[in-house]
Amino acid sequence: MHTTPRPHTPAPRTLLTTAGLLALGARALAAQALPIPYDDPAIQRAMAAMQPLQAWTLDQQVSICEIPAPPFKEQARAEEFRRRLVALGYANARIDAEGNVIAELGNGQGRTVMIAGHLDTVFPEGTDVRTTRTGEKVAGPGIGDDCRGLATVLTLARVLREQRITPQGRLLLVGNVGEEGPGNLRGVRHLFTKEFAGRIDYFVSVDGAGGGAITSRAVGSHRYTVSFEGPGGHSYGAFGMANPMHAMGRAIANIAELQVPVRPKTTFNVGIVRGGTSVNTITPLAQMEVDMRSESAEELARLDAAIRGAIERGVAAERARWPGSRAGITVKYDTIGIRPTGGQSDDAPIVQTAWKAVELVGWIPATVASSTDANLPIAMGIPAITINGGGRSTGAHGTEESYTELPDSYKGPQLALLIVAALAGIAR
Repeated sequence: MHTTPRPHTPAPRTLLTTAGLLALGARALAAQALPIPYDDPAIQRAMAAMQPLQAWTLDQQVSICEIPAPPFKEQARAEEFRRRLVALGYANARIDAEGNVIAELGNGQGRTVMIAGHLDTVFPEGTDVRTTRTGEKVAGPGIGDDCRGLATVLTLARVLREQRITPQGRLLLVGNVGEEGPGNLRGVRHLFTKEFAGRIDYFVSVDGAGGGAITSRAVGSHRYTVSFEGPGGHSYGAFGMANPMHAMGRAIANIAELQVPVRPKTTFNVGIVRGGTSVNTITPLAQMEVDMRSESAEELARLDAAIRGAIERGVAAERARWPGSRAGITVKYDTIGIRPTGGQSDDAPIVQTAWKAVELVGWIPATVASSTDANLPIAMGIPAITINGGGRSTGAHGTEESYTELPDSYKGPQLALLIVAALAGIAR
C-alpha cells in the first residue's frame, strides 16, 4: 500500500420529509449490499474458529516475512506460500507464468471472487529481513505490508477447509507479485488480462494491518526516471559548458514551485537524484526519479504536463545561462510505473457489502483512497476493494517497520471471510 489513506465520508443522502420515506430510503441503501450469511451456522463456526487461531496467524505472518521477496525476486516466498496452501488441503495450488500463487475453491456455479495478498516488498536484495519481537510488537521489513495480508489469506484458506465451507461460485486465493512500485502491478495485470481475463467478478486485496478502512478509490500515479545528458567535461577546462546537473537542479526548483489542488488530493515528489563521476567533472549524465499521484485522472494528466514543462524550463534556463556553450542538453523520460486511477460510489454493492461486514465484526467503517493492487481492476470497471488484516502497523516501507498484535487482530481474517462469503455465496 503506497499512500496514507484519506478518510472519506460517504456522500450525503437526500433528506426526506417523513419518517416513512426515511425508513424506505434506509432500506433501499441497505439493499445495495449483497446478503452476508452472518447467521449461517457454518459461517458462525468459522468466525469462532478464527479467534483461537490468532497466534497461528501471527506465526504465519512472521515466518513468511523472514523469506526475502525483493522486487522481481519473489520466487522463494512464492514457493513457500504455495507449499503452505498445499499443506492446508489445496492440492491445486500453483504458480502461474508471472509468479503469482493461486489456489481455487468452490462449485463454480456463481460469481468468481479473487482475494489476494502481495508477496513482494520494497526492500532490495540483501536486506536483512529477520524479525525481532518485544511483547506484542514485531519489527521487520514488510511485517505489515504485506505479510499481514498474506497471513490473513492463509487463515481464511485454513478455516474454509477445516469448517468445510464451499463457495457457491469460485474463490481464488492468491499471493501475487509486483504490487510495490518497481513491480508496476505486474502480478494483477497478468491475472486480469491473461490468466483470468474477463472471468473475475469481484476482487479483494488484503494489504497491511489496520481496522475498518475500505479502500474503494484508486490513487493513480506516474513515475519516471528523467535523464539529463550532455557531452560533459572538466570543471575548470570546460567551464562555461551547459551542465546537465545544473539543468536538473533548475528543473527541481521549478517543480517545487508547482501548485496542485488539495481536493482531489494531488501530490508530487522528486525522490532520488544521482549522477556525476567526480567533484571536478561536468557530468555527462544526471538523473532524477519523479513520483506524482492523484485520485483524479484529469489532475494527474495536468500535473504530468506541468512537470514536463518545469523540466523544459530548467533546461532552457541552463542553456540561456551559458549562451556561448556549444554543448546541448537532452532530456529522456523512462517510465518506472503508471498506475491507473479510478473510483467507485460508496453505494456500490461491493463497498456497501464491505461496510456492513466491517460493522458486523465490530469495527468502524470508512471509505478511503490509496494506491493498491485494486487500482487495476477499479480502472477496468471491475468491482474491487482493499481491506486491512487487523492489528496495527507503523513505518511501512522502512527497515524499522513494525506490527503490533491487538486483542482483536483476529477480526481481520473474520472480515475477509464475511466479504468473500457474501460475494461468492455458500454452497448448500
